[in-house]
Formats: sequence, structure tokens, C-alpha cells
Amino acid sequence: MSLHSRIQVATNDGPETEGAATQEAIKSAPERSSVVTDPFADLKTRVHKDIIARLGPRLFNSDSTSDSDLETTVNEAVTDVLALEKTPLTRQERQDIIREITDDILGYGPLEPFLRDDSITELMVNDHATLYIERHGKITRTNARFVDEQHLLRIIDKIISRIGRRIDESSPYVDARLPDGSRVNAIIPPLAVRGAALTIRKFRKDPFTMADLIKFGTLTHKSGQFLEACVRGKLNILISGGTGSGKTTTLNVLSSAIPSDERIITVEDAAELQLKQEHVITLESRPSNIEGKGQVTIRDLVRNTLRMRPDRIIVGECRGPETVDMLQAMNTGHDGSLTTVHANNPRDALARTETLVLTAGVDLPLRAIREQISSAFDLIVQVSRLVDGTRRITHVTEVLRMESDVVTLQDIFIAKPVEDIQAQQETGHRLLGPLTCTGIKPQFLDKMAGNGVNLPPNFFVPDSPERSQSPSGVFGRAAGQ
Repeated sequence: MSLHSRIQVATNDGPETEGAATQEAIKSAPERSSVVTDPFADLKTRVHKDIIARLGPRLFNSDSTSDSDLETTVNEAVTDVLALEKTPLTRQERQDIIREITDDILGYGPLEPFLRDDSITELMVNDHATLYIERHGKITRTNARFVDEQHLLRIIDKIISRIGRRIDESSPYVDARLPDGSRVNAIIPPLAVRGAALTIRKFRKDPFTMADLIKFGTLTHKSGQFLEACVRGKLNILISGGTGSGKTTTLNVLSSAIPSDERIITVEDAAELQLKQEHVITLESRPSNIEGKGQVTIRDLVRNTLRMRPDRIIVGECRGPETVDMLQAMNTGHDGSLTTVHANNPRDALARTETLVLTAGVDLPLRAIREQISSAFDLIVQVSRLVDGTRRITHVTEVLRMESDVVTLQDIFIAKPVEDIQAQQETGHRLLGPLTCTGIKPQFLDKMAGNGVNLPPNFFVPDSPERSQSPSGVFGRAAGQ
């Protein structure tokens, strides 16, 4: 029991019943743990308001003050204000309150401890009293909570206002990002009936590399070499996968193979890619203002990109009419472009792309659209999230030309299901075997050779059954995308 609880027991029940009341409180503690209550909520509110009154100008005009100095100042101010309060506190309770108030003033309140935890990949706030996290591919509920609905709305506004976006009744949902690139989505009433909801998909401060994905078992060393060669050889690559399968992480890893002397332009709804090259221009779409004007869509940015002399165009995700302009860019000399799409397998990825082209209202027969798609993309990389929470690259598929009215595909690498229990134990994967070469020689090798990238003649020899073991797909449990 905390000191606050013990004092309450002693005050309410008197000395003669203190022992019995204490035992009863201890017995009922497990039941009360499921319902989160904060006995210090009023104290935190008073201290918070006092700190804002004392340090308001310094908090909002802190350009000349470093983050560490500002944090020290707030900590000292909170400590001084708590010293004037008459509420009895243990040392641990005092430290917790100081940390929570400091997080609320300088950071994102109850979210801060989870944002600092690198093992957490997703934060899901269902309402002000319910917060779930995803860690190692599993979702669990936490005891963290916001004081009330207004507290949650204040934190949401703090997040989105830093990148010049807004949320209100006229625009009740928004996509945004944190300074570290983590993806944020917020939706408020009247669309969210039970109160504001917030979802944050975290990204690593140190992005994954190809070596990391190989170590995690997401793909094999040979397939990793092949994909890096395809990027250097300026193939147009489509990364396909479901929600949360790791498309953005895979896109970021493949983009790191682009030579540093090429001009790269990225186009995204919310800037998430973390490229290490120097010659990079990052473009981000913009929603309309409160008057319904000023919107800049992904399609507008893709069109503008064509006038910026790009060597590589990277579109974070094709989800609408911008798909038409992306295909046109790939078909008019902008080789080496990369993008992602939501689909469950390579064949569905082509069908999905075809559907997205139709959303632009183009008046073309389906065969003409499919010809454009088949000539634009050279390779499809399929990323899947398995039921055990792991993320794997399951197909590396070449896009061939049209045969009749169908686009022909052929798998270069494929991960097949493992059905034999003994084989599962040997491979280290419960559901899929390692990504193995099918032995088919792709037809785009001449294009790669024309860009100065050559693979050994025996590179596509089928993999032998005696393969080195790969660890379980930790990428799927740590990447968060």
C-alpha cells in the first residue's frame, strides 16, 4: 500500500480498526488493480497549473534554451511546488509525480514512458482511460490513462500542431508524425463515438539495415544480395503487403542500397522514410485548411517531382489517383523507382494497382492499363505478417509481359509453408521455410547489366535442402511497420 492509502485507512477507520482495515485493503488490491484510479489526480492538476503560471513564457519561447536545460528547470519548479503542498508522499511517489508532470508539460504525458521503450512498436489509445501497446507482436492493455477527455485532446493537439496540422469538428481525423518519424493517426468526436482515439506506430531511431533483416530471418543472405543488386540496377520495384506487414521498413531498407551520387525525391503523406544518403529531397502532402483550400495531394507532388530532375522517385504508398502518374514516370525513363501497395500476394498487387488506376477516372481499356503496369514494374516484393506476429518476405516475383489479357508473373525467390514438424524445428520457423531460390533466371538481367550491375552465372542455381538455419522473424516483432 502507498503512504496515501495507509493514511486514508487510518483516518476513515480509526486506530482500533486500523489493522483489520489494512488487511482488507491489501486483500482487495488485486481486484482494484483492474480499475485504474489515481489518488493524486487533483494534486497533479494543481501543480501542473502552477508550473504553467510560473514558467509559461519560458516554455513557449524556448528557442534559446536547450531541451536538457528546460527539463532541469521544470523538474526544479515541480519539486519546489510539491514542497509547498501538504499531501504526504513517499520518495517513490514524489519521484513518479515529478516525472509524470514533467512528461505532461514537455512531452506527451502518459505516452512518454511507452515512446521511450524501444521494445514497443505500437500505441493504441481507445479512449482517455484505455491504452493498449504492442510488444513483440502481441497486444496487451496497460494501466496508463489520461486524466480526462480534455487531457487526451490536449496531447493530440500538441502532436499535430508541431507539423502544422489541425483537428476539430470540421476536420475530425488527421495523419501526422512525431519528430522521430513515428506515424500518428488521431480521430475525435463526432466520428469517434466513445471519445478521441489515438494510434502511434513507432519507428526505430536507428533504421534497420539489410543485415538486420537477414539476422532476423525476414529473408536470406542470397535473396538480400539479389534485392540490393536489383535496386542498384535501377529496377522498378513494387513492395506489396497488408497493413502492419512491414512495407515501409522494407522500402527503407531497399532504398538504402541506392548509390549516394543519385538524386532521390521521396513523396509521402507523412514523412516516415529515413534515408541516409545526402542528396535526398523529402516531400509531404498537405490537407486543406479551415476554409477547405490549400490541399496538396500525393498526385500533385508526384507530378511536380517529374520537374525536379530526379534520378529516383520513391512514393511511400500508392493508394489513389497518384498511381497513374507513378506508372507514367516509370514508363518514361525514371527507372529505379520504388513504391508500396496494400495487397495479399503478387497477383493481387497487380489487380490492386489496376483498381487504383481506375480511381483516377482514366478512360482506357483494361488491356491498355495492364500493359502499362507490366511495362512499368520489373519486380514485386511481397511482405506478409504471419499469425504468430512475425513478418516475412514471402515472394520475390518478376513481372513479365502480357500473354493474352493476363500479366505473366514468375517467382524468383519464394518461402514455402513448412508442414513437417521436424522441418519446422530445423528451419527455426513455425509457419514458413526460408526464402529459397526457384532456379528461374529473370529476364531483366540485361537491364541490370546496362546499368552496370552483373550477377554471377550460377547465382540462380536452386538452393540445396541443406540450408543454414535462420532465427525466427524478429523483424516482425521489432520493426513496427
